[in-house]
Amino acid sequence: MLPRATKNAWSQVRRSSSSTSRHLAADMPIVQDSVSPLAALPTGVLLRSIFINAITSRPYLLRPSLWVLSKLSNPGRFMPSIDNNILLRSILKPTFYKQFCAGETRVETQATMKHMKEMGFRGTILTYAKEIVFDHHANSQHGLGVEAAEGKETQWCESIEAWRAGTANTVELLGEGDQLAVKLTGAGSLVTKAFSEGKLPPQQMMDALDEICTKCRGRKARILVDAESQHFQWGIMLVAVHLMSKYNTEGYALIYNTYQAYLKSTPATLAKHLAAATDQKFTLGLKVVRGAYLASDERCLIHDTKQETDDAYNYIAQGALKQQIGEFGAPNGRPFPSVDLLLASHNKESVVAAHHLHQQRLKAKLPTVPVKFAQLQGMSDEVSFGLLQLKGADHAAPEVYKCSTWGTVGECLAYLVRRAMENRDAASRTMEEYMALKAEARRRLRSYF
Repeated sequence: MLPRATKNAWSQVRRSSSSTSRHLAADMPIVQDSVSPLAALPTGVLLRSIFINAITSRPYLLRPSLWVLSKLSNPGRFMPSIDNNILLRSILKPTFYKQFCAGETRVETQATMKHMKEMGFRGTILTYAKEIVFDHHANSQHGLGVEAAEGKETQWCESIEAWRAGTANTVELLGEGDQLAVKLTGAGSLVTKAFSEGKLPPQQMMDALDEICTKCRGRKARILVDAESQHFQWGIMLVAVHLMSKYNTEGYALIYNTYQAYLKSTPATLAKHLAAATDQKFTLGLKVVRGAYLASDERCLIHDTKQETDDAYNYIAQGALKQQIGEFGAPNGRPFPSVDLLLASHNKESVVAAHHLHQQRLKAKLPTVPVKFAQLQGMSDEVSFGLLQLKGADHAAPEVYKCSTWGTVGECLAYLVRRAMENRDAASRTMEEYMALKAEARRRLRSYF
């Protein structure tokens, strides 16, 4: 638990973070030139985005789409796998799959990643699609492409080996500037059993992780340990901290852990990890997201309102940039450890305020931390391209990444369901994005004629 002084500091800063964020964002608009951010979006992608957002911004169209995706992600006796259903696959792949996923093959995936860099992004954050999602409401776990049955305690696990091989193949796809995101539950039931008990996974999995870390370090690619279902999260964080203490040396974060701002427990968790980074002298890789398991996790674990989640996100982001979170960096508090920051967010206000604060501190020669930004492929393109148009004191754009997933259509279904649910739970943002996309289409039509 947090000390009382830390709790009080958290409460005070959280109350002020929303107004601070709005003030910073107002001082620096997201677009600094007259070119529309979406002007960089290829016409084919623009038209597909309009089609997808026309569905996800309308509840009466999104609900049946979600139902279909959920059924497809759990095939049964009368529901064949999507990879074996030619008709459904021919509908899903060129629409939802292509909007949010990088590709099924090495060639398709690398073509998508090359396209991202051509549009101006620093690189792609790529993840292998296999994962297991625990549904708290149904008290069950599911995921295509993974061995979901309970395994036996053996010296060798085929599911862990399949995860190792698939993740190693993903590393081989990475080029300069790209990063690897890992979903550890994709290694199967022996691993998820350990995670659900808050333990480290079998040694075979730890050996596989050491291999992946070594390969990524050789390619100068960072590793982002994704947040997953809370049923597994405490074990996942145990692995992440272990890897950070081993590999995040000499002020460089090879490994990032993901912190979900919508969880009430996040400030206490972050304080614990800041203490570990201080005591063990490693760099904390701090990736901040709002959270993506609202539909499956226990609701009581999550903030009651969106505003509370926004305040929590801004508190962590701005606190890291100021090098003061709770007692860490506070007067008469503990020293602030070495931190590398990655802000993964679709919220325009949050990312612009963070960029502006970072530039303010650099200009004033005040202490701060390195910061990067990321949005998901197929979502919030106006935010992504708007960030690329912002220039810092050195006239360079901030480092912006697109996060994407690769794997077969069937393997990516659990991911696609979460993306659709995220759009459902952020209806106002999705509608704003839809209107911005249509405005860009109208602009192009006018310029053509």
